[in-house]
Amino acid sequence: MRNILVTVMMLIVVAFLFTSIVNDGSTGLRRNISTHGTQANTDITALRP
Repeated sequence: MRNILVTVMMLIVVAFLFTSIVNDGSTGLRRNISTHGTQANTDITALRP
């Protein structure tokens, strides 16, 4: 029973960390990757041979 409780609590902590680090609105990792990807696409498109 104790092992199940510890496992469930660890899953809750992992879910909380995921939402606070990766999915955090305008400051999350997902937003940063999207912003930098868009900027990289713009820079690459602007290159002329």
